[in-house]
Amino acid sequence: MRVFLAGATGALGRSLVPLLIKAGHEVTGTTRSAAKVADLNAAGAEGVVMDGLDAASVAAAVRAARPDVIVHQQSALSDQSGNMKRFDRDFATTNRLRIEGTDHLLAAARETGVTRFVAQSYTGWPNARSGGPVKTEDDPLEPNPESACSQTMRGIQHLERVTTGTPGIDGLALRYGTFYGHGTGLTSEKFAGLMRKRQLPIVGGGTAIWTVIHIDDAARATLAAIEGGAPGIYNIVDDDPAPAADVLTTLAAAFEAKPPRRLPTWLARPLMGDFGIAFMTSLRGSSNVKAKRELGWKPEHPSWRQGFYEQ
Repeated sequence: MRVFLAGATGALGRSLVPLLIKAGHEVTGTTRSAAKVADLNAAGAEGVVMDGLDAASVAAAVRAARPDVIVHQQSALSDQSGNMKRFDRDFATTNRLRIEGTDHLLAAARETGVTRFVAQSYTGWPNARSGGPVKTEDDPLEPNPESACSQTMRGIQHLERVTTGTPGIDGLALRYGTFYGHGTGLTSEKFAGLMRKRQLPIVGGGTAIWTVIHIDDAARATLAAIEGGAPGIYNIVDDDPAPAADVLTTLAAAFEAKPPRRLPTWLARPLMGDFGIAFMTSLRGSSNVKAKRELGWKPEHPSWRQGFYEQ
């Protein structure tokens, strides 16, 4: 197939492009930076510069590529500061890409007759924080998100709604867990530095349930969604949702750092805000049963307990 990969130089795109090429697909990969076009070309894709927030730029790029499927992996995750009190501010560009960027790509898909559309969403903190510890795609999202994350929740909801609800589009929204592996997400140098300096404490017992995914497993699931699977929403996570305290303690050991400090909720709240406290104490995890069943996929890194050491 001819695959149009928007956001091909991001963390997921860098793992996905080689898989697509190996599977025999023709890939047009977009980037916001002209300097990264050569990297895409070297990887076997046709690199093009595209502004995902400019409708004309998106339409022209899709028109030129004549794709069979569009994959939306655009984000600006490098903008994150780690300050939970300014979460929406850090995700402002990503939220625009989830709203405006998704709309531009869907408009281009309809104009060019593309019917298959795969988009990046997220799972973990958006899950409703009531009931059991692990949620499926049929469970509701948090109805009353904290003010610090309300705009980011709106962006996720918009992306999922239009991806799966646009007439004439077979849309799959992939809710990835938090990435790790190859220096991404939890295993980035930035995160490693925080762990080694013991600047990421376990708060309030670390009872929140976290769900993660190795970046290579996320890419393989995306390939499976491109090639098959019914339209809908899929959790792309590993087999082991677990308390934040366990995840952080194991991550510190993998970084050869001292165990995380522990802080009571009352002491951490002024530093982290209500959303930060929820992130450490009340989040629910996510199940991958549907993705394994309907996409024919399973993670090669089934648990972060070993994966943190194997990355």
